Amino acid sequence: MGSVIGETFPLAVGIAISPIPIIATILMLLSPKAKATSVGFLLGWLAGILVAVVLFTLLSSVLPQQNSSSPISGVIKIILGALLLFLAVKQWRGRPAEGEQAAMPKWLSTIDSMTAIKGLGLGFLLAAVNPKNLLLAASAGVIIGGENLSFGDTTVVIGVFVLLAGCTVLIPVIGYLIASARMAGPLDRLREWLIDNNATIMAVLLLVIGVSVIGKGIASF
Repeated sequence: MGSVIGETFPLAVGIAISPIPIIATILMLLSPKAKATSVGFLLGWLAGILVAVVLFTLLSSVLPQQNSSSPISGVIKIILGALLLFLAVKQWRGRPAEGEQAAMPKWLSTIDSMTAIKGLGLGFLLAAVNPKNLLLAASAGVIIGGENLSFGDTTVVIGVFVLLAGCTVLIPVIGYLIASARMAGPLDRLREWLIDNNATIMAVLLLVIGVSVIGKGIASF
């Protein structure tokens, strides 16, 4: 079980440090309906990660002759790694030029008027449907499902993965609920830095994880 947690750890970190969900969380915490919207977003974010990982764990576990060193597992990992590399190149080429303002999704401007339900739906979509996060969750599911763990161990591994992947949304929300007055300044500064460096962060991150996943795939043959 420990080795599986170790294998999926970089993938969880990859989801955790995705800048857009963190920026969305910060904007919600600075909005008029901060508490309700941010808690809804957090629940949707954690649920989306959980659903994606469980789905791919189940799909991976039913493949014929599936284990961590099988050719089938290797091919799937290589394909997932190649897709991550493709996204890394796309992110790098799309980064803003020096002095140019980074373009952000238009829906970020609607956060001030969001309700808790809309926040929940947005969190779920960003976790379970966003291509980058979905590929990372799929890679984790392939690893977990291919290890033939017991139900209890699988549950623990998935639980650890979800908490690690969701921690960068979970921690700010809990911190804000405990000490909202002190969080505003640091959150705003973090938001600006993430906006400026979003594409670069994701490009480097996807490159490293993509190469790692491909390496694990090659090692399966």
